[in-house]
Amino acid sequence: MSSIDLESISEATSGAIGAVLSTTILYPLDTCKAKYQAEVRSHGQQKYRKLSDVLWEAVSTGQIVSLYQGLGTKNLQSFIAQFVKYGTKSIGTKANLILAASAGACTAIITQPLDTASSRMQTSAFGRSKGLWAMLTEGSWSEAFDGLGISLLLTSNPAIQMQGHDSGCRLE
Repeated sequence: MSSIDLESISEATSGAIGAVLSTTILYPLDTCKAKYQAEVRSHGQQKYRKLSDVLWEAVSTGQIVSLYQGLGTKNLQSFIAQFVKYGTKSIGTKANLILAASAGACTAIITQPLDTASSRMQTSAFGRSKGLWAMLTEGSWSEAFDGLGISLLLTSNPAIQMQGHDSGCRLE
């Protein structure tokens, strides 16, 4: 029976808690950005001329709490993603990069439906967001994985950056 590596668990937990705190603090701004971008993409009659209009709508209608629509789902996604990242020991740079990219890809696959649900919650009308299960079961499973290709591509970013750093390559 193998022993539990408490140091790795401690680092993983600390990273995950930090991610949740950061997400919670910045979430209202992320919601404003998501609502603004969703409206700009819809090409309808624009309600928001600038990003701050979303914030002022929430304040003026007493819907400030609605800026946190989907926070629990986003925090679950952040916690899982960070916990997986910190859960690996250093086993050499190249092996660690491959392991990190693989873990990132697995994390993206697992958390993509949570990210999609969170985005839907954020872009819902203030005070009208559905719960996680309703968001996950709304539409098809393929819709829940919208954006997965980009998320998988982005998991290679740290490996590319680290490889360039290790080979002495600098972009200036």
